[in-house]
Amino acid sequence: MSGLIACYFSLMRQPLLLTVVLLAVGCEAGQSPTADTSGPGPTSTTSTGGGGEGGLSAGGAQAGGASSGGSTANFAQGGQGSGGEPACTGVTAEATLEALPVDIIWMVDNSSSMEPSVAEVKAGMNNFAALIAATSLDYKVILLSKRGTGALEICIPQPLAGDASCGNGPRFFQSSVDVLSTQPLEQFLGTLGQTEGYKQGQSRGGEPWAQELRPEASKTIVVVTDDNARLSASQFKNFAGGQNPFNSLMLPPGILDPSWNGLFNGFLFSGIYGWGDANDPSVVCEYPDMSSPPNSGATYTTLVQQSGGVRAQLCDGAAAWSGFFNSVAQAVVESSEVDCVLAIPPPPEGEELAADKVNVKLVSGNNETLLPNVGDQAGCGAGQGWYYDDIAAPANVVLCPTSCDSAQDLAGPNQPGKVEVQFGCDTIVR
Repeated sequence: MSGLIACYFSLMRQPLLLTVVLLAVGCEAGQSPTADTSGPGPTSTTSTGGGGEGGLSAGGAQAGGASSGGSTANFAQGGQGSGGEPACTGVTAEATLEALPVDIIWMVDNSSSMEPSVAEVKAGMNNFAALIAATSLDYKVILLSKRGTGALEICIPQPLAGDASCGNGPRFFQSSVDVLSTQPLEQFLGTLGQTEGYKQGQSRGGEPWAQELRPEASKTIVVVTDDNARLSASQFKNFAGGQNPFNSLMLPPGILDPSWNGLFNGFLFSGIYGWGDANDPSVVCEYPDMSSPPNSGATYTTLVQQSGGVRAQLCDGAAAWSGFFNSVAQAVVESSEVDCVLAIPPPPEGEELAADKVNVKLVSGNNETLLPNVGDQAGCGAGQGWYYDDIAAPANVVLCPTSCDSAQDLAGPNQPGKVEVQFGCDTIVR
């Protein structure tokens, strides 16, 4: 597998980064950005000023450095605009913001028919973690499966584990749940909410693990099973909470219920299970000996397709696992989110930066989209824009959700785009 990992990382893109260029400038009197501001939305323009590629002015010389929010900032002098006219001059701060953390929750069926798959998880989990670690993402693996050294139990070795006895570590937590073949989604919800019947010491329960989830982290759920779930995809996401539809135990609300405060919003669902046809979710795969798993896992197919996750066929055995670990790791990286709260660096010595003279642009090559200031979070709606974290004492520029999505697209694979925050010219407002 080491050869596959090396090959994978020679091709896989670097972790999702957002380059943010912050321009601290002092404009000529009466000068404003070149943009049509008559409409309510963002303005797309073609960059003709002297800012140069990457937001630095042509011939600008590096003048020093500063630090903002843990990111380094290099300052350079500004230059001239098109036609020799004076441009906003001053200094430029370039910062790189890394992706937000990722939480990856694996749930592995412990039923008797799953022995080969349990062995693959034990053998491959450290390699999987190494794939994520190589991207520099802040990751955590949470495993829901029965802990132990038996054939149907999982003991993850070091270095992912915290010690030689399957212990938890800084990037690993295992809740010992005896996962039943048709009940993974029920046990996921029950142990997450620690509802009656799913608490530690109860037959379907395990140690509490909700505290291990980080609110700011993107969530990936990975299921390994040879059967289908009794709970539907819709119930897993939107169950109102209350008695389990299939027994007398209690379940919390589904993972997209507002009571979870958006913890699982945008989750990615992946799995290795018994599906056998790319177009017909009812078709079960076949093992080399012509036998088949109990079920095709149509519920998991629905969740994979709805969330944009990846899947592999359980029947392919050992041959499927290296590719599956790689595919899940790549999907985790590609779905990771960029922090769209952009720290404002301190102004250069002797300069004052007025809050009403700030503008924000999305830049991709020669194309620029000027974003309007919308006042506050409530002003975002579904449109493009930005606002201050605290209008009375701003420390950060915050991109609205739509603009945050656009910024992530700019910073994706082979996308050299950036966000520019320009100081010194009258703010464009919606």
